[in-house]
Amino acid sequence: MPQLTDHFYNDLPANRMALADLLVKASLFHPVPANWHVIITDIKGSTQAVQSGLHETVNLIATGSIVTVLNLAFRAGITVPFFFGGDGATFIVPPSIVDQAMQGLLLYQLNTSENFNLELRVGVVPVQEIYQEGHELNISKFSLSDAFSIPVILGKGLSFAEQLIKAEDYLFASELAPAGELDLSGMQCRWDKIDPPEHSQEIVTLLVMAVGTVSPALVFSKVIRHIDEIYGPPQKRQPISVAKLKLKSSFDRLSVEMRARIGKIRFFELLKSWLINLYGYIYFQTASGKNYLNRLVEMSDTLVMDGRINTVISGNQAERFQLLKVFDELEQAGELVYGVHVSGDSVMSCYVRDLKDGHIHFVDGSEGGYTQAARQLKAKLIHKI
Repeated sequence: MPQLTDHFYNDLPANRMALADLLVKASLFHPVPANWHVIITDIKGSTQAVQSGLHETVNLIATGSIVTVLNLAFRAGITVPFFFGGDGATFIVPPSIVDQAMQGLLLYQLNTSENFNLELRVGVVPVQEIYQEGHELNISKFSLSDAFSIPVILGKGLSFAEQLIKAEDYLFASELAPAGELDLSGMQCRWDKIDPPEHSQEIVTLLVMAVGTVSPALVFSKVIRHIDEIYGPPQKRQPISVAKLKLKSSFDRLSVEMRARIGKIRFFELLKSWLINLYGYIYFQTASGKNYLNRLVEMSDTLVMDGRINTVISGNQAERFQLLKVFDELEQAGELVYGVHVSGDSVMSCYVRDLKDGHIHFVDGSEGGYTQAARQLKAKLIHKI
């Protein structure tokens, strides 16, 4: 029998309005149930891995952790909020699937260590503990289109959970045995680096954290309004466009994806993936294929609201200078701290359960956009201390 709160997130109404307006409507945010859990995955030493040229592998591993949990949740008929972070991910899950999710992620952790020699931290914190420590974890659902909505978090609850899990003395869930079989079906990373859309020259990866005494909701609303005013609406600053998509069908790329997905190379399956990729060139010329590509752009995850603003946008240098001038003023006023990374293209990894509505696409600035922006933000926070 399902838990009473299993469908809490699924039952939240999707709010179709300007994000800047949603953020300041407290009545549209709801406390996450206290019996839910926060799960966080994070690649230890991701900054060094990115600097060593492993940024695409880091993105791939982060995507794999999301696919692991989403496949489990889908089989259980449960919708869970999740947040892509470039070098890891965050989930908020009900009690009915928390142990299975952790077991799956512990197996994925082993697979990551064996195949890529990277340490994937996996930790879980009860929402009840977050509340007991005096932190808030309020959630709303923001509708970007008829088919795609994202969770929006206000409060420092996820930040608190992240600090616990990244602490050196954190006790990981060793009492749980890894799951017997890894399910990463649907994970695909077949696209080459993606140039900015026409009329854009660069990709900007931004992280913004509210600090000081001003309400984070007000700070974030102000930030989103400035981005809207300078870069235009989300459709205009979207870093992904159909015209710039190019399949990357090398055996090396497909091999890395297969190692992440099943932990080994199976030649005939690799050949099958390569042939399917070749068919993709034909499929994307059909009406169904063109519709899929249009939906792909629509369902690209370029904005993450996990108690911070994390976003990937496209534009030009003049727009960036204008925005960062505003951010510098807000930073000097003690309202926020930000990190930024600028690149010439973006990278995308995908979860494709079906070619209609069951797909989502995770976007990061190339050369480890989120990781590099986070590094800059952390340095500023240390300096403030």
